[in-house]
Amino acid sequence: MLENKETTSLKSLLEAKKADFELNADAHKKTVYKEGIDAVRKSGVVGKAKQVGEEAPDFVLKNALGNNVALKDYLKKGKVVLTWYRGGWCPYCNITLQKLLQEVPNFKANGAHLLALTPELPDRSMDTAEKHGLQFEVLSDVGNEVAKLYGIVFKLTDEVADIYDKSFGMGNYNGDNSQELPLAATYIIDGEGKIQYAFLDADYRNRAEPAELVRFLKDLK
Repeated sequence: MLENKETTSLKSLLEAKKADFELNADAHKKTVYKEGIDAVRKSGVVGKAKQVGEEAPDFVLKNALGNNVALKDYLKKGKVVLTWYRGGWCPYCNITLQKLLQEVPNFKANGAHLLALTPELPDRSMDTAEKHGLQFEVLSDVGNEVAKLYGIVFKLTDEVADIYDKSFGMGNYNGDNSQELPLAATYIIDGEGKIQYAFLDADYRNRAEPAELVRFLKDLK
């Protein structure tokens, strides 16, 4: 029997995507991607990132419509679920965005708004928002400036960057050739601007479970 994607956990969907990659990708790509993840792990970026208990750096970024969005303005309304995705070219990100979309009503019911940040240029982030019918803010963090404030930026290995360049042209999405990306991090920030929850993982294929975020918000007083 096929599982209903609306009730299937994000982890299950991501594991299925990993299994598909392992089944169909060539040996070279598998090796290069594994080495890329290992390099991120060894860089220590996860430990250097903003952690639970720290103040969340404020920022102002443009959304997919070109309007300025400030973190502090959303914090005046309550809590914020702040998440990063690598780009609309990333299948793991697209799966995650769809699961997050399903939980938006539950986030709001628990006094939280969802903000998704991406290094994509505004026109590219608009493409992603339209493609998924997203009902939350998608903000363009061009140059990973905000991601750097949160300490979650890492540099791709030359081999991974080469594959990305040849496969879809990452520089065209991000508007630079820095070969830098953010971790697929997720934070929950309370109304006082303090980080109460942090999901940080060197492996971009692992993501915060949206249903877990909802449970955390319910328990957060």
